Amino acid sequence: MGYRNLQECVNDLHRRGMLRKIEEPLDPCLEIGALQRRVYQAGGPALLFTNAAGCRFPLLGNLFGTVERTRFIFRDTVDQIRCLVDLKINPFSLFKNPLDIVKAPFAAYHLLPKVVTKAPVLECSTTLSALPQVVSWPRDGGAFLTLPQVYSESPAKPGIAKSNLGMYRIQISGNNYRQDRQAGLHYQIHRGIGAHHAEAIERGDLLRVNIFLGGAPAMTVAAVMPLPEGMPEISFAGLLAGHRIPMAKVPGHLPVSSEADFCISGVVHTARTLPEGPFGDHLGYYSLNHEFPYLEVDAVYHRRDAIFPFTTVGRPPQEDTSFGAFIHELTGPLIPTVVSGVTEVHAVDAAGVHPLLLAIASERYVPYAATRQPQELLTVANAILGQGQLSLAKYLLIAAHEDAPALHTHDIAAFLGHVLARADWRTCLHFQTATTIDTLDYSGSGFNEGSKVVIAVAGPVRNTLATETPAGLELPPGFGPAAVCQPGILAIQGPSSVQPRGEGDPLLDDFCRYYSDRDCFDGFPLIVICDDSSFTAATLNNFLWVTFTRSNPATDIYGIRPEARGRHWGCQGPLVIDARIKPFHAPPLLDDPVVERKIDALAAPGGPLHGIF
Repeated sequence: MGYRNLQECVNDLHRRGMLRKIEEPLDPCLEIGALQRRVYQAGGPALLFTNAAGCRFPLLGNLFGTVERTRFIFRDTVDQIRCLVDLKINPFSLFKNPLDIVKAPFAAYHLLPKVVTKAPVLECSTTLSALPQVVSWPRDGGAFLTLPQVYSESPAKPGIAKSNLGMYRIQISGNNYRQDRQAGLHYQIHRGIGAHHAEAIERGDLLRVNIFLGGAPAMTVAAVMPLPEGMPEISFAGLLAGHRIPMAKVPGHLPVSSEADFCISGVVHTARTLPEGPFGDHLGYYSLNHEFPYLEVDAVYHRRDAIFPFTTVGRPPQEDTSFGAFIHELTGPLIPTVVSGVTEVHAVDAAGVHPLLLAIASERYVPYAATRQPQELLTVANAILGQGQLSLAKYLLIAAHEDAPALHTHDIAAFLGHVLARADWRTCLHFQTATTIDTLDYSGSGFNEGSKVVIAVAGPVRNTLATETPAGLELPPGFGPAAVCQPGILAIQGPSSVQPRGEGDPLLDDFCRYYSDRDCFDGFPLIVICDDSSFTAATLNNFLWVTFTRSNPATDIYGIRPEARGRHWGCQGPLVIDARIKPFHAPPLLDDPVVERKIDALAAPGGPLHGIF
């Protein structure tokens, strides 16, 4: 049986040596977040801060800091979920393991929430300002809830069946919010709560919202699950928890997760907004100050033994990376049942998740052709970009399964090599030049606005990929040095960008024209222009982060010896991506050096945190 609340989980992990209590009086403003990031990077334990400065509640961080610990937390139910997933894919599997049919109905029973009359979370009340004021990054606009479970119901069809449980940014202090009475509600496009908010606006209603913190660990994971429309996240939480989620009815209010540690209750006005942010985000930059809806807070409840869960959101990998890996383990086998022909899809964490998708699919449209070419792949690519949050991707690289049956998208270096070896830039680029992208992505033409490109490859190897910088490489004035990122990928340092938003840079056009009659890049079908070539080429993760978070396909893709056939653009020579930071980009996240020195001192031999990372 899974954990019913956070207290059971914390006590069990501590007993097993998987959680460490921190009694040092660290400040929730910057210090606690900095320590949590260090411990995460070291693959360390969960952390319970029992004496945080100015806090009456203990803080829990790094709970899901490793995939192994996440699997352990849900060890009682993972096999049952895999059984149900397998049934979805292949009902005949029951003939191989007939005892699985015994487990499946009991697991499905847990999909139904349980109505209860007693709710520990309603025993005590407090205020927003009394909650731990966790600030993760120096330029954050205030304190934010980083692991909230935001619960809403359809105003038109109230009830759990049409409910949504999502993880959206909740700002509880700073900016122009009235202290203790208002909280920012930052939800990005294509989020479930948006449909409920739209219904409320259409009906002229207020949208009532409950924000839960803590409770069964399954509730936190369920809030970030990319579930198909129509399946309530509360139901999945019960499946993952191994028990029906207890929900208490409160007259005149939404149901309350009875085992939660905290519940913030309030209403969202139909069309009112307030400035929210800035805030460090999962792309590795600050999302800036923008108008977003906000919550008029009615009450803040908590259980007597409440624990305040938090994490740090920043450049991957972070704790939410473990979320993603665990979710992929559970749901990856379902992908072929959602999009016909697809074998794998990988939202690349190191690139900020939404900027880059890698996919493998079948190419069966003309199986008798002498040379395979992308046809079915393009149908599949369009289907992928029509699926939920996958629709926010900027770059989709898709390859034919038949060309390399052993290839996998999670071997990113091998996948990139496979694509570049087969790329014909005259035909394999397919653009959407004015569309929606991730709210947190500032590389596009406007807020929520940008472009996409599909790079589809199939057929034989066309390019031999080089691994060393070309001897005698000539570079235009102001460019250089160059460094090899991966076979076939060359990073070249360029002058600082001064281009306006939504426009290309004539300097990059000049760069490409410089090579119109020079063959200097043999073996390098991809060139990345960047601010620091040594940093970009130092690691695969650096290349992925720089290239795909700092470029907008419609304005930042260039080509040597470009050509246009009708409205189809391509190039005969290498593809060039401008991945420099532009003047309109958000600033990257940087640690506070004073805080980092303090953490170093505490973790030094003889210090109270020695040995924790």
